[in-house]
Amino acid sequence: MNIHEYQAKEILRKYGVSTLKGFVAETADKAVEAAKAIGGGIFVVKAQIHAGGRGKGGGVKIAKSTDEVRDLAKKMLGMTLITHQTGPEGKQVNKVYIEAGCNIKKEYYVAVLLDRKTGRTIVMASAEGGVEIEEVAEKHPEKIHRVVVDPAVGLQAFQARQLAFAVGLKDKVAAKAAKFFMGLYKAYEECDCSIAEINPLVETAEGDVIALDAKMNFDSNALFRHPEIMELRDLTEEDPAEVEASKYDLAFIKLDGNIGCLVNGAGLAMSTMDIIKLHGGSPANFLDVGGGANKEKVTNAFKIILKDPNVKGIFVNIFGGIMKCDIIAEGVIAASKEIGLKVPLVVRLEGTNVDLGKKILAESGLNIIPANDLTDGAQKIVNAVKGK
Repeated sequence: MNIHEYQAKEILRKYGVSTLKGFVAETADKAVEAAKAIGGGIFVVKAQIHAGGRGKGGGVKIAKSTDEVRDLAKKMLGMTLITHQTGPEGKQVNKVYIEAGCNIKKEYYVAVLLDRKTGRTIVMASAEGGVEIEEVAEKHPEKIHRVVVDPAVGLQAFQARQLAFAVGLKDKVAAKAAKFFMGLYKAYEECDCSIAEINPLVETAEGDVIALDAKMNFDSNALFRHPEIMELRDLTEEDPAEVEASKYDLAFIKLDGNIGCLVNGAGLAMSTMDIIKLHGGSPANFLDVGGGANKEKVTNAFKIILKDPNVKGIFVNIFGGIMKCDIIAEGVIAASKEIGLKVPLVVRLEGTNVDLGKKILAESGLNIIPANDLTDGAQKIVNAVKGK
């Protein structure tokens, strides 16, 4: 789950991570009120969307008066902001964050995340802040410094200082940065984050270390432990189909293809999408119904898949372990009848009660194309969608 910058900063302040004074606003008048509450002569108006690269897209602007704050807020609110992370369709800006300006001396990058190669949390930092870290990693990997955290003891003070010195910070500023890193790590760990990223982290002319931007993503599987974080979820930032799927405990991600996929198990779902691509097709979604699906869940999965007007066919690929093939078959039939399915449907069943499941499908009277295995199913749905 993602949250907005202003929400991330509210969380980070509780862990001693330094941020600038700021307030969120949903109207131009509220933006002006925020600027007046902040005080001073320099303000930053930031579009709040779940995507990076806002500055390049025109979503971060400096204002030198409350009148400029008003004008910028009016322009940003309601605009469609396009960045390298939103795709060409962009995202609508519904909120802006008004923040105090600061006297930037140097920009840095720092993040806490899981390194899947080692299976450990790492803290990484770079003196190349304020730019896309992927570009730095590709062109200048030597400029990214990492420390691996032992989960038994957490980030140690000497490691935090080591990182601060590695990016070129010295003396009191390095000590402040080390404290900043420790707070960021604690927030990451206690909030069950998948990433906590500050880009840029800035050193000010006054010698302070401040999070100028903040990104926090959370492990959705751990959110049951954090109801206060769940309340920060902004459904307007998510795909409506994905929001609908979450109501039924379906793991669903919308893609841009035309073959709907209904699968049990994340690994099998990934393999299904891969083999569809291998045979010249394009998956319209990732959908994992899980191991405990029933007829209602399968029916809802069908409905969500078919809400996408691009879907020209559906491939149901089930390996019955905990999930019984006859239950899936009944769900497929119930969904097909309720919805009045008009696109080709290929079903491949294997595992528990597979013979019964196939018998139920065969006797349904519906136009269901059976598949013997994964390759057979992928070939049949690709051909059916292409009209072969």
